[in-house]
Amino acid sequence: MEIGLILKVAGIGFIVSILAQMLNKSGRDEQGMMLIIAGLVVVFVLLIGEMGNLFDEIKDVFEL
Repeated sequence: MEIGLILKVAGIGFIVSILAQMLNKSGRDEQGMMLIIAGLVVVFVLLIGEMGNLFDEIKDVFEL
């Protein structure tokens, strides 16, 4: 696993949390919640791609 993936996830979380707080403070709670959900979806897409690569590597190691 690369350190780049960890930094991407942390960066996305940092940006989403700041923007969500700004939206919540300005009274746009629904849009803040939608931003958080969109951030989670982006992170899950990144992680699912990496998990697919991990399973391919495991399959190659054991030659199933």
